[in-house]
Amino acid sequence: MNKEFLQELGLAADNDGSSTGQTGMHNPDAHLESRSPVDGELIGRVSITTPEQYEQIVSQAAEAFRHWRTVPAPRRGEVVRQYGEALRKHKDALGRLVSYEMGKSLQEGWGEVQEMIDICDFAVGLSRQLHGLTMHSERPLHRMYEQYHPLGIVGVISAFNFPVAVWSWNTMLALVCGDVVVWKPSEKTPLCSVACQNIWAQVAADNDLPEGISNLVNGDYTVGELMTKDTRIPLVSATGSTRMGKAVAQTVAGRLGKSLLELGGNNAIIITPSADMDLVLTGALFGAVGTCGQRCTSTRRLIIHESRYDEVRDKLAAAYGQLKIGDPLDEKNHVGPLIDAQAVEMYEKAIAAVKEEGGTMVVEGGRLNNLGDCYVKPCIAEVETNSQIAMAETFAPILYLMKYGDLNEAIEIQNSVPQGLSSAIMTTNMRESERFLSATGSDCGIANVNIGTSGAEIGGAFGGEKETGGGRESGSDAWKVYMRRQTNTINYSTELPLAQGISFNL
Repeated sequence: MNKEFLQELGLAADNDGSSTGQTGMHNPDAHLESRSPVDGELIGRVSITTPEQYEQIVSQAAEAFRHWRTVPAPRRGEVVRQYGEALRKHKDALGRLVSYEMGKSLQEGWGEVQEMIDICDFAVGLSRQLHGLTMHSERPLHRMYEQYHPLGIVGVISAFNFPVAVWSWNTMLALVCGDVVVWKPSEKTPLCSVACQNIWAQVAADNDLPEGISNLVNGDYTVGELMTKDTRIPLVSATGSTRMGKAVAQTVAGRLGKSLLELGGNNAIIITPSADMDLVLTGALFGAVGTCGQRCTSTRRLIIHESRYDEVRDKLAAAYGQLKIGDPLDEKNHVGPLIDAQAVEMYEKAIAAVKEEGGTMVVEGGRLNNLGDCYVKPCIAEVETNSQIAMAETFAPILYLMKYGDLNEAIEIQNSVPQGLSSAIMTTNMRESERFLSATGSDCGIANVNIGTSGAEIGGAFGGEKETGGGRESGSDAWKVYMRRQTNTINYSTELPLAQGISFNL
């Protein structure tokens, strides 16, 4: 495979053909090895951050914050704009790295980098709109207003399935808010993080910025634990499993810090009698097999009205038969590999559980060993609405089909899982769509009509409820979590009246 994209991103090749990446402080004794799920090849090695190096990095970040918070927000936005321009320049190369290191299709790899560009554009505009409110005081000749100030160091812990986009959602907003960032990426996709940091380093140098504004620490969960326990980091944004999120939340709350959690999803599409079948097939197919089922917004369940059930099942099974599985850098292929052997094992256990529960395989699954160790077949299973395996989130391309009789029942089935991230309904009936979007409808943070569960735009706040964690990232007013709110009251009179009419005379 031609790997020129590694050189373009500053990932120099070793003699064995792999690349090397550093966090800014080289540790010669310990490395993470990044092997591609596409072909099993060693892509590169990244040095692991030691506790001593972590201490230096956080101290450097704290020093950089003292400068960065004094830079006018529009000027901070200009630096982010330049980063977005650099991403445009390197979009092809970074997208190829995302595809090769993570395993998602090249179209999705490029799309992930486009998300980064989009959030840069969003953040640039935001840099001139970090506004508070004014309010009337109950005391004469007083003025009240609120304003927002930078928090300090923002810790970002990201997952393998979106190795660059989720970091950028957090970082670009944090930067325009005046914060600095320490990033701990997934140990499964470390080279993507080094590439992003290399691009940042050039932008920072072009603007004579001090080191420490954007920082990288690499390693396993123990490095993340250093961040969650660190009182110098007022906010930790963590994306990953619910189990991981609970541990982060408890540790950060124990020191009265703030956490922003984006955790699991068990997302469903309700298909009503009036649904447009073309929309159903497109939305369900991409939602279920995109990124090989490894998105937090992947479609796990189809809740189908009994009058359309056979039609949806048969047409979807036929569509699965047309999927092309293979090297994700080949644009003819729709589906690439799972991330690693552990993910394949979880996939096989879920299929076994379906059969143990009495479910029926509509489209059989299984390994595709002829393609490589991490390739599997996207599959479809018919299950009961109370299926235990369907209640769990399996990060794999397994789609569960279940029937319903009326819309109230469908919404109850959808809301019955522990997670609450994304949801959708396919209908041309306005009353059904409004019912789904009402306070008694979907309990998810994202609720769509006539589109699938996967593929959110950066303009809207992204996140979910229940075991999804309650956090909101990206658009809307998500920026406020990266800042501290301050209420100000100014007395411009010669008197000192107290609130609530209290009298305190000596």
